[in-house]
Amino acid sequence: MDLGLKGKVAVVTGGSEGIGRAAAHSLGREGVSVVVCARRADVLERAAAEVAEATGAQIVPVQADVTRTEDIERVIQTAVDRFGRLDILVNNAGTSAAMRFEEITDEAWQADLELKLFGAIRATRAAIPHLRKVGGGSIVNLLNLAAKQPGARSYPTSVSRAAGMALMKGLSKELAADNIRVNGINIGLIKSGQNQRQWERIGRPGTLEDYYVERAKQVGIPLGRIGEAEEVGDLITFLCSNRATYITGVSINMDGGTSGVV
Repeated sequence: MDLGLKGKVAVVTGGSEGIGRAAAHSLGREGVSVVVCARRADVLERAAAEVAEATGAQIVPVQADVTRTEDIERVIQTAVDRFGRLDILVNNAGTSAAMRFEEITDEAWQADLELKLFGAIRATRAAIPHLRKVGGGSIVNLLNLAAKQPGARSYPTSVSRAAGMALMKGLSKELAADNIRVNGINIGLIKSGQNQRQWERIGRPGTLEDYYVERAKQVGIPLGRIGEAEEVGDLITFLCSNRATYITGVSINMDGGTSGVV
């Protein structure tokens, strides 16, 4: 199936591993040139080189921190300077944070909002003029199930992601006249570097795959497994493609059936 993405240009934040790297790989496989950014330059550069080799696409790494306005503006401008256009923005930067409400300091709240909400705000604000210039495009915000169904001890992530979902919905209406589509993906448990590092910290016996199997049982995922980052990357690519041009303002659960809400 031709997704109509050849020759397009994308920016993916948080692109050094996990879902961000998978999104770059999936987009690159469809002929998209991708600028990826992350804070750890060494990990980012290695990932970009590996994705470029695997896909044959141009994958450009730019070390940046999305909590800094000048950094994200530089990332967007790099894409335009290098490839002459911008068609796709994937707001993926973020880490999971789940604590008891009374344990969270003002500084922790602020840091989470800066990374997950304001990071997306800054990137979107910088990208919109360039998306308009090419006649439209696609923005995808990576969110979390807790945005729709917050639970106890789900803060600050649930609050940051709920705000991100509201941002997505509002922008989808505001930017529709410019043919800019804005969607979200509410992920459940997905294999990632963050989850791998958690397993390493815990020091449980067995392999990482054993850990994932155990976690899937603990959470009660109906499909019986934890999702692959590549599966999320493929959904991102579909949402950005010509096959999804009538889809905007939706936040899709990608959780193996875990969520109790639609």
